[in-house]
Amino acid sequence: MTGQMFSGAEILLKSLAEEGVKEIFGYPGGVILTVYEALYNQKEVKHYLVRHEQAAIHAAEGYARVTGKPGVALVTSGPGACNTVTGIANAYYDGYPIVVFTGQVGLNQIGNDAFQEADVVGITRSCCKHNYLVKDVKDLQRVIKEAFHIATTGKPGPVVVDLPKDILSQKTVFDYPKTVKLAGYNPNYKGHPIQIAKALQTLSEAHRPIIISGGGVLTSGAHQELLKIAEMLKAPVAHTLMGTGTFPSNSPLDLGMLGMHGSFWANHAVSHADVIFALGTRFNDRITGCLSRFARDARVIHVDIDPCSISKNVKSDIPIVGDIKNVLVNMIEQFEKTKPNIYEADKEKWLGEIAAWREKRAERKINSDKLSAQVVIQKLYEMTKEYNPIVCTEVGQHQMWTAQLFKFNQPRKFVTSGGLGTMGFGFPAAMGACAAKPDSLVLNIAGDGSIQMNIQELATCMDYGFKVINCVIDNGYLGMVRQWQEKLFNKHYSETKISHPDFVKLAEAYGMLGILVQKEEEIEPAIRKAIEAKSPVLIDFVTEPTEMVYPWVLAGEPLTKVLLSNECSV
Repeated sequence: MTGQMFSGAEILLKSLAEEGVKEIFGYPGGVILTVYEALYNQKEVKHYLVRHEQAAIHAAEGYARVTGKPGVALVTSGPGACNTVTGIANAYYDGYPIVVFTGQVGLNQIGNDAFQEADVVGITRSCCKHNYLVKDVKDLQRVIKEAFHIATTGKPGPVVVDLPKDILSQKTVFDYPKTVKLAGYNPNYKGHPIQIAKALQTLSEAHRPIIISGGGVLTSGAHQELLKIAEMLKAPVAHTLMGTGTFPSNSPLDLGMLGMHGSFWANHAVSHADVIFALGTRFNDRITGCLSRFARDARVIHVDIDPCSISKNVKSDIPIVGDIKNVLVNMIEQFEKTKPNIYEADKEKWLGEIAAWREKRAERKINSDKLSAQVVIQKLYEMTKEYNPIVCTEVGQHQMWTAQLFKFNQPRKFVTSGGLGTMGFGFPAAMGACAAKPDSLVLNIAGDGSIQMNIQELATCMDYGFKVINCVIDNGYLGMVRQWQEKLFNKHYSETKISHPDFVKLAEAYGMLGILVQKEEEIEPAIRKAIEAKSPVLIDFVTEPTEMVYPWVLAGEPLTKVLLSNECSV
C-alpha cells in the first residue's frame, strides 16, 4: 500500500483495522459524513447505530469491560461531542480503555463560533486520560496509534481524538506506525523488589491481615494470583464495588464487599486489621467511611500502577508502584523460595473472629404485602447462575442489592458505574456486552428512574438483536435518594417520586417482549420466559416503594458504625 493515497476518513478505518477493532458504536452528523461514506464502502468494521451519543460511549465501555479490549465510539461535532462527556468521565473514573472519535468543524472555522462547533479538547481535558486535536492529516495515523496505546497502558482510561472536517477529506499515504514513543509517558509495570520483599515480610508477620481487592486487580488480570497469595498467607479478602468478581465468592476467605453498603463483617475486619494489603483501589470515601477513623491500627501496603493513587486518600506505609499481576507473581515466587512463617494460629484465630461477625446480618424483610426488590434480585441470581451471565446495573438501590446478592466467581461478569455513579449507564453498557459476547446471557438490573435515562436504546436492541433482559425494579421513586431523605432529611421526599410510562406497552411498542410482575409467584415464570425468549426483553417488577438498602454506613461515619435495619444500629 506504500505510495497509495487515502483520505483521512479512510485512514481512520484502516487504522482501526490495524488495532484489531471489529465493532464501533456511533451516531452520524454533518462533519463526519466522510467517515460514514468510508464505512459504507468497507466490511471490516461493524458499526452499531445508537439513539443517543451518551449511549455510544457507555456501550463502548461495556464492550471494554467484558473483553479487556478498548471500546470505540464515533460521534459528530458540537452537540454530538458534548453528549459524550458523561460517558467519557464515567470511563475515566472507573479506569476503562475507550477511544472516542469526535467530529470537528474545519480548521479554518475553529474559534469562529461556527455551526455545531465546540471546544472538545477543552471540554474533555479534565475527564479523560488524554486528548488530541488533529491538525494535519499526516499526523492522523500516529495520533490513532498513540491514542490506543495511552488508553490501554498504565491505568487504562478514555482518550479523545477530535477530527476536523477538512482533515477527514485530505489525503496522504497510509503507513501505520508499528511502535509508540511518548516522552514522559512510561508506566512502571515492575514493582520495586525491595518494597515487595518488605510487603511480604509484613504480611507474613501480620496477626490480622486483610486484602482489599479493587478494580485494578480486574484490569491487571490478576485474579488467579490474588487467590493464590491469599491462600498462601491465609488472609481474608474484601473487595470494592469495582473489584467485584476479582476474588471467588465461594472461597472461605471471601468477605464480600466492604464500604457504605458492604457486609458488616468485611467492614469490621478492615477496621480491626493490623495490616491492609490494598490492590488497585484509590480508597474513595464509599469504602473508607470517616477517613480519619479508617483502620487506624493498620499498616497499609498499597499496590497500584497509578502512582497518583497511592497515599492520595489513605497514607501508605509500603507503597508499590507497578502492575498488580507482576507484583503478585513476584511476591508468590519470593514466598515459595523463602517459605516464611505466617503465624498460622494467629491467622486461624483472626478468621474465627470474622466468623463471629458474620452472625450480624442486615434485615432483609419488608412490612408490606408488596413485592420485595431483594427477593426479585435473589431469584434472578438463583435462576440465571447456571448461565454464568454478564450482569449490568444502573445506579441506585438495585445496584447495591445486586452487588450484595449476586455471587461472582469470575471477573468481567459484573458491569456497573462506580466512581461517577452514572444513571443510564447499565442499559447501553449491556448492549456493548452483547456486541462483544453475543452468546452470553446479559442482564441489566435497573431502577424505574435510571432506565428512563437511556430507554430510547430499546430501538438499538431491536435493530441488532441485542438480547438484553432489562429487569426494572419499579418502586415509583428515585430509591436511593428517597432512602437518604427518609433517614437524613426528616422524610421530606422532595422531587424523588417518579412517574413512568407503562413499561410493558413501551417494550411492545418497540417490538419486544414486555412482562409485568406484581406478585412473588409471578417472578420465576417471568424470568424463565425471558430466558427462553432469546431476544430483547423488559420485565417490570412492581416493588415496595419504601424498601431500604442495608447494611448502611452513613456518610461521614466510621465503618464500625453500621445500620442493619431501620431499628438496629451496631
